[in-house]
Amino acid sequence: MRWEGNRQSDNVEDRRGMGAGGGGGFGLGGGTIGIGAIVLALLGWAVFGINPLTTLGLLSGGAPPVQQQAPAAKPPPAGDKDAAFVSTVLASTEDAWGQVFQQAGGRYAPPKVVLYRGMTQTACGMGQAAMGPFYCPADSKVYLDLDFFDTMSRQLGAPGVFARAYVVAHEVGHHVQHLQGITGKVDAQRGRLDARQQNALSVRVELQADCYAGIWANHSEQARHWLDQGDIESALNAASRIGDDTLQRERGGAVRPDSFTHGSSAQRVRWFTQGYKSGSVRACDTFNAQQL
Repeated sequence: MRWEGNRQSDNVEDRRGMGAGGGGGFGLGGGTIGIGAIVLALLGWAVFGINPLTTLGLLSGGAPPVQQQAPAAKPPPAGDKDAAFVSTVLASTEDAWGQVFQQAGGRYAPPKVVLYRGMTQTACGMGQAAMGPFYCPADSKVYLDLDFFDTMSRQLGAPGVFARAYVVAHEVGHHVQHLQGITGKVDAQRGRLDARQQNALSVRVELQADCYAGIWANHSEQARHWLDQGDIESALNAASRIGDDTLQRERGGAVRPDSFTHGSSAQRVRWFTQGYKSGSVRACDTFNAQQL
């Protein structure tokens, strides 16, 4: 992926080296979640791919998080190659989705990406690196600890620059869902569903974000011609390596489809490919798909 020399986005905040802010504990629903709940939430992420902020929201009765003051934003320092990479990928998502929204008669409002280390305050609660990259719809920001890229290469078996770009594009895909009103509709349904049904709904949300990442790959390649041989394969490998069945199998547990929250490896590969080949939002309707 020949990313250097392309436009970089100004929508990147650098909180690395700053304190987490907002005091201790998770301020959800007016109260503080205990350490036991935090461990349970992180265990849910490690085994099943569940976003801990979602788990903690359920444990606190589903009330909205208290928005505490976050550290002051600053741009990444000049010469920081990892930050420059994220800024460049983010800029390409802005261009791609700006074009898609414009063609549909709308206007795209881009998210911000927050770079942090260890933990940081978000409008969805306290974000921690153990969660992996995540999107918070309450403040329209993607949160990323850059150490996750090393985890991808060394622990998940998903190396490659374009694999990292896919991760950023997937989280931006959640932002697109938020702008489309999908996130709000899904959240409204959760309270009426049992755990198994909620998991199945989450799978459709995540697979659509994978498909949206494929749309970005399609449009960014048409605009920049920056992909090298093997780049798409590295993204597909990353999608496969973080499939629920693969993660459960590698952790020595039984594969339990009813506990999937992100989709199987085959499903994640299929929907990214669907978005990449079509470049069309209509092709990413996972919610009405008979077969995932």
